Amino acid sequence: MLDKAQRLKELTPLQIEVTQHQGTEPPFRNDYWDNHQEGLYVDIISGKPLFSSKDKFDSGCGWPSFSKPIEEEKVTEHLDRSHGMIRTEVRSPSSDSHLGHVFPDGPKEFGGLRYCINSAALRFIAKEDLEAQGYGEFRTLFD
Repeated sequence: MLDKAQRLKELTPLQIEVTQHQGTEPPFRNDYWDNHQEGLYVDIISGKPLFSSKDKFDSGCGWPSFSKPIEEEKVTEHLDRSHGMIRTEVRSPSSDSHLGHVFPDGPKEFGGLRYCINSAALRFIAKEDLEAQGYGEFRTLFD
């Protein structure tokens, strides 16, 4: 696992605001909302794999949306009562970082969930770069 203190020094102000202060980046103006490449989405701080492009879909919300994490234990869910709403926050347990929220309005054929995740909390590893970036074991997700 990457050293959290060192990684935090390397993040942009937006990435820090999102991951450490439960911020939200602007919709439709973030790195991955319309990314259609095959690959893996990992925690920007720990590098732990969280989501696959195989589970990504266009929800029209302006943020990357996934039907599920790679494995359920890759994310944790917490009650969020901020901003006068009741939502379910999604966090990365490996870095204790805010990722986004999960909603029950996803595609029914894929389980009905929509993990609405901030691009600022993620790093994308393209399928062709998995081995070189140390994620070769996840290549089978795309074969």
